[in-house]
Amino acid sequence: MANEEDDPVIQEIDVYLAKSLAEKLYLFQYPVRPVSMTYDDIPHLSARIKPKQQKVELEMAIDTLNPNYCRSKGEQIALNVDGACADETSTYSSKLMDKQTFCSSQTTSNTSRYAAALYRQGELHLTPLHGILQLRPSFSYLDKADAKHREREAANEAGDSSQDEAEEDVKQITVRFSRPESEQARQRRVQSYEFLQKKHAEEPWVHLHYYGLRDSRSEHERQYLLCQGSSGVENTELVKSPSEYLMMLMPPSQEEEKDKPVAPSNVLSMAQLRTLPLADQIKILMKNVKVMPFANLMSLLGPSIDSVAVLRGIQKVAMLVQGNWVVKSDILYPKDSSSPHSGVPAEVLCRGRDFVMWKFTQNRWVVRKEVAAVTKLCAEDVKDFLEHMAVVRINKGWEFILPYDGEFIKKHPDVVQRQHMLWTGIQAKLEKVYNLVKETMPKKPDGQSGPVGLVSGDQRVQVAKRQAQQNHALLERELQRRKEQLRASSVLPAVRIKEEPVSEEGEEEEERGAEDEQPMDTSPGGGLHSRLANGLPAARAAGGDSFNGHPPSGSAGTPVARELRAFVEATFQRQFVLTLSELKRLFNLHLASLPPGHMLFSGISDRMLQDTVLAAGCKQILVPFPPQTAASPDEQKVFALWESGDMSDQHRQVLLEIFSKNYRVRRNMIQSRLTQECGEDLSKQEVDKVLKDCCVSYGGMWYLKGTVQS
Repeated sequence: MANEEDDPVIQEIDVYLAKSLAEKLYLFQYPVRPVSMTYDDIPHLSARIKPKQQKVELEMAIDTLNPNYCRSKGEQIALNVDGACADETSTYSSKLMDKQTFCSSQTTSNTSRYAAALYRQGELHLTPLHGILQLRPSFSYLDKADAKHREREAANEAGDSSQDEAEEDVKQITVRFSRPESEQARQRRVQSYEFLQKKHAEEPWVHLHYYGLRDSRSEHERQYLLCQGSSGVENTELVKSPSEYLMMLMPPSQEEEKDKPVAPSNVLSMAQLRTLPLADQIKILMKNVKVMPFANLMSLLGPSIDSVAVLRGIQKVAMLVQGNWVVKSDILYPKDSSSPHSGVPAEVLCRGRDFVMWKFTQNRWVVRKEVAAVTKLCAEDVKDFLEHMAVVRINKGWEFILPYDGEFIKKHPDVVQRQHMLWTGIQAKLEKVYNLVKETMPKKPDGQSGPVGLVSGDQRVQVAKRQAQQNHALLERELQRRKEQLRASSVLPAVRIKEEPVSEEGEEEEERGAEDEQPMDTSPGGGLHSRLANGLPAARAAGGDSFNGHPPSGSAGTPVARELRAFVEATFQRQFVLTLSELKRLFNLHLASLPPGHMLFSGISDRMLQDTVLAAGCKQILVPFPPQTAASPDEQKVFALWESGDMSDQHRQVLLEIFSKNYRVRRNMIQSRLTQECGEDLSKQEVDKVLKDCCVSYGGMWYLKGTVQS
């Protein structure tokens, strides 16, 4: 930010794209000449070009009268090239090396990022280059001199040979007919260097006429470097967003992609992987690895990736088993595919593999014969399922391949809860398809860590109904108390609905809880376990927490509300301006640092978070975003601390009022408005402080924090 202030924008220049010569303009790069001589002063004898190869040859006269020119050396070169007799085919007709040939070579095959610029009357006109050619001296005359020398030596040897030499014996000649050329041999011949050289040599030269720098024809052609008319008809390509404009000027290079070797299908390049969107990276990694702890996944994705975004993406392609993530069956067996062993359709394979994964949520050991007996699949298919997520132990069966990840379970109880709901739905489907008997695992002794058995969804629903009926009177009294508090307070009631997405199985569980019109309480009781599958802590069930996403009832005076307000106030004291999206991200990070079972895990809705922000002395700034903005609704909700108790409150309020009417503002406008409203000449340090607290600079303009769309 300091560097931008030290280097202010002093002028804005309109840029025009001229396309009249877009397919005809070449850049010639000449060798360095003495400063006293320019190429316009050197006579150009001839010029020719091969358009397909973009190859140019220029013949330029050499100043033989220059005192630096060695006349004897020039005569010797002409004699070696043409010999003593001069004719029409001679390279140097004056018997003196009085000209030099320059031959071109391409500097780059991709010239789309280069343009010729012409600055005139405050306007910059750009014309794309069709080619860039470097002209270097050609020494083909030396090859011609060598050929002449070999001819003379051959003639001398022929003259010295004896004329009386006996005539050679007659030799028998065997005539052979060439075989028909195969397609493979023809392709090798076409791709050979000799064939390409011959092809290039066959292209005819097109002779050109050279016009000097001051020639009237050159002046006429130079006018095409200017955009024809400033109405903007030719400049529709420049009416783009900054990122699109930058991509148009600097397109990604295609040369490297052409030269990259084709890697085997089972080889995964991390360099190429990190160019993909985050969701695709997670999907590819899980599809290749099959089973992975969350910590390993984060290390592969890189330290700059947000863990909240990764958690959101991993739940779309994998399921939680014993604290580790196992890729979903429909990712490995997409629709319309079949088993390579038995030809069984993908739907049956997915169901069988889900059964294996579900078994591992109950126990670390699975017996293959039991799986085959239930799923009715062939042994090869079952073995494939088990090899994805387990290792075989002699005389024991198949053990889950990774150890139980208790650290992830404790750190992300909300994810564990959601995954448990999904497994409950999968279990219900498996019981219906395979006619399974509902069974639970033996309760583990206190203090023992590790995964425990699943509890059927129907059992949980019945327990929740019984406890909800018992607590009905208590809930009614709590509701009346909340209504009385809300009448006396200006805080709006919080709509406690979790916004986090769940899959189809989780939605079915929520709909079932909503039909009962009561929060589903799954606290331990009725002979059920005190801990649930995938390590869900029992503390989540205590205190009225539920598995269908409904938090316990509360109000502004509850411990949850006070804890949330303390977080909001502390956050806005550090960062004066935040979008709702950024605030939710900081809140998720705050939740990740809290111990399992903390009261804030009960579920905080967007509405409750916004009401708490407004109650903490903040105001919502209605920033007028442009119509074509890519900002999400949460990114367009901007909140700012209105009064912090320091000396800059008034300055900050004036600044926020400016941004309630403008999406972006220049610094001089902010400075003048602050001086006008505050009635004093503010110092640069005071203006810098209020800008640093609330704004960011981008492209010479100032935006509220979190609102700039680069």
